[in-house]
Amino acid sequence: MSDVRHVLVLPDRDAAEEAAEALGARFGLDEEPRLVRDALAGEDDAEDAQWLLVLRDEAARLDPAELDAFAAEWEGWREEP
Repeated sequence: MSDVRHVLVLPDRDAAEEAAEALGARFGLDEEPRLVRDALAGEDDAEDAQWLLVLRDEAARLDPAELDAFAAEWEGWREEP
């Protein structure tokens, strides 16, 4: 079994929380994505943070192009491994 992960970068917490809820419905995930705050260098203000959704995909069944399009719906993107 591989340890494939996808990381979606979202512009704010609200977008990340909405996207996390929609991910399960759209892609039928086995587990909820992990939500992580990623403060920009030197910034402590939550307004200057990006939010990450970390998805485990051990079966490698999620299509990166579909995840790219999904993240773009919330003005985000998928990080390349």
